[in-house]
Amino acid sequence: MNLVEDPIPTLVRRIAIPASIGFFFNTMYNFVDTYFAGLISTSALTGLGRSFPLFLGLMAVGSGISSGTTALISNALGRKDHAGARLFFAQSVVFAAIAGVLVCIVGWWTAPALFHLLKAEGAHLEAALAFMNMIYLGGVFFILQMTLNAVLNAQGETRIFRNVLIGSFVGNCLLNPLFIYGGWFGLPAMGVSGIGLATSVIQFIGAAVLLVYVMKGDLCKGLTAAEFRPRWSIVRQITGQALPSALNMLTVALGVYVITWYVAKFSEEGVAAYGIATRVEQLVLLPTIGLNFAVLSLTGQNNGAGRLDRVQHAWRTCIRYGLALMVPGGLIVYAIRYVAMRQFTEDPRVIEYGANYLCIAAITLCAYPVLFQTVYMLQGLKRPVYGLWVGLYRQIVAPLIVFQALAFWLNWQLWGVWWGVSIVNWSAALFTLWWGGRVLAKCQEPVIPSTGSTAALP
Repeated sequence: MNLVEDPIPTLVRRIAIPASIGFFFNTMYNFVDTYFAGLISTSALTGLGRSFPLFLGLMAVGSGISSGTTALISNALGRKDHAGARLFFAQSVVFAAIAGVLVCIVGWWTAPALFHLLKAEGAHLEAALAFMNMIYLGGVFFILQMTLNAVLNAQGETRIFRNVLIGSFVGNCLLNPLFIYGGWFGLPAMGVSGIGLATSVIQFIGAAVLLVYVMKGDLCKGLTAAEFRPRWSIVRQITGQALPSALNMLTVALGVYVITWYVAKFSEEGVAAYGIATRVEQLVLLPTIGLNFAVLSLTGQNNGAGRLDRVQHAWRTCIRYGLALMVPGGLIVYAIRYVAMRQFTEDPRVIEYGANYLCIAAITLCAYPVLFQTVYMLQGLKRPVYGLWVGLYRQIVAPLIVFQALAFWLNWQLWGVWWGVSIVNWSAALFTLWWGGRVLAKCQEPVIPSTGSTAALP
């Protein structure tokens, strides 16, 4: 597979489809954890829910390093700098390992205070700490696994990680009851700690499998121990790419908090409805996740090769595919909105509020591929800061203004929040689309050096 020569539509499908399948199983993995926590107790289920912001913080670090690594390695491969790509790989692994250890130490130390801020007390606090302490025990493997996968993404290879995610799902189904209830091989019953331990063990195995595949690949031929010694010029480049991406992901957690705060002003049933409805929305969006990886790796390599015409083609192709998936997806969400809500609750008010949200979500779905594919295209151009600014607008600044205006000033109440989510996301998507086109056009402008010759920007 040649990312700078093969037809773009074919490459998009070959990269995106395995990635989307893998993330479907990753979503199912989380459902398995939720299912087993519910079997233990309500406190265990609540503890997992309270752990989400802390868990997201760990994943944000991994996501940032992963996106930055993909952008840097793919650009190096595109300009045929294999030695530079190999060095980025070695430095990224060291960076991920150090960052993972530090994040887990800080997380373990601050978790009790953070859970108190989230109003976790008694059995709920015990369950949350039991889960997160086990997650922090193996947290470095979360970040290493995402970083190793980034090396494969940079080469357009998503099938291996798909297989790892499928295997992780199966392993989670087997290890959760083994660690929760014990009894086998002399293992003690660990309760909710067992859910966290199962995840850490699976992340370790996944990271080991990915490491074997990466080390056997062409990228690592000639790799030496000296390339793993920290080189601050490379570390600065990785940090410059990773930090904005990680902060952008953290804005998602803040955005969820903002929406939940406004919804809670009107109804506790609305909070439950929002939680359920967004899960339905995320399931429908799953087929588009692979397009994010496709546009990132294709943009990186073709930008490195100076083929900005192919960058534009890949970007537009991914958006078209995303819209082709989300137009019927929106119609399906609208048609099944009541049926979908009834799968999770029998409370008529929760069903009604959630169905109202999904009614508006059916209109919003098409905004997401436009938004995400453009942000990932900019990441591939090594411009991750744009994504952070968009995240701050979409998750914090605009909601505080739009929700206040619609829900309170116009007195639309919950409808104001639901419509506000749509307006904010569509405005962010359209602005990002315009801005992404402007950045790409500027990259394609010729530069006139002092010699008088013309060259394209890298």
